[in-house]
Amino acid sequence: MSILHSILLGIIQGVTEFLPISSSGHLAIAEHLLGMEGASEIPEFFDVLLHLGTLVAVFIAYWSEIKEIILEFFRGVGDLAHRSTPNHVPPARRMILLIIIGTLPLFLVLPIKDRVESLSDSMLFVGAALLFTGFMLFFCDRAAKGHKSEKNAKLTDVLAVGLAQAVATCPGVSRSGMTITAGCFMGFERSFAVRYSFLMSIPAILGANLLALKDALEAGIAWAEVPVYLVGVAVAAVVGYACIRLLRYIAEKGRFGVFAYYCWAVGALVLILTLIG
Repeated sequence: MSILHSILLGIIQGVTEFLPISSSGHLAIAEHLLGMEGASEIPEFFDVLLHLGTLVAVFIAYWSEIKEIILEFFRGVGDLAHRSTPNHVPPARRMILLIIIGTLPLFLVLPIKDRVESLSDSMLFVGAALLFTGFMLFFCDRAAKGHKSEKNAKLTDVLAVGLAQAVATCPGVSRSGMTITAGCFMGFERSFAVRYSFLMSIPAILGANLLALKDALEAGIAWAEVPVYLVGVAVAAVVGYACIRLLRYIAEKGRFGVFAYYCWAVGALVLILTLIG
């Protein structure tokens, strides 16, 4: 893999991870067009490293809230040790519970992880998944404005968002698009739907990195390629942070559906070119 390819894939990851247009789908398309299948000894290894780069962007963009969640976690442990509970549960402590519940459905994917990842080899599936993502975003824009946040969201609400995240492990289905859409359907405030989607991505991405690292170590990593990979990771982090800021602005305007047309166009183009080729 050349540095130029690494930079290109870093840009694609940074843009598509947070904008609701499917990073996995675009990476699969880019690798297919560039003839880069199997660019590393573990094909998914570089993809997961790119996700790690965008995870850095999440920490930078939401550091004050993440710091409060971490502090509240230790406060909660202290309360348990002293067998005391606060009169009013702090929002950050409730957010911890919401993130845990929302992450649980991902365990349903573990037994079929390899099959799900292999779907990226099928451009027909990726194209169809992008069309599906477009429809979800289209209807998201037409959902009634909600008023739920971490203070009053129900556990069943975040479980539904977690199931949407599990579905989004399929290449071509946008993780941010599915989780934000599910949150809006469950009555979340749009700004909270975006914030919860990003915060919920932290354990998901960390878990994916641990699984990929285990697989990579077992099969052997092409260490000579790692410096080239890290260039892409840095690019993904910088571009990802910029896209988080952009999506925050779009969330305030309530115009998620604008990405539906893009997903339809790319999905249809992929299907047509695949069928012709």
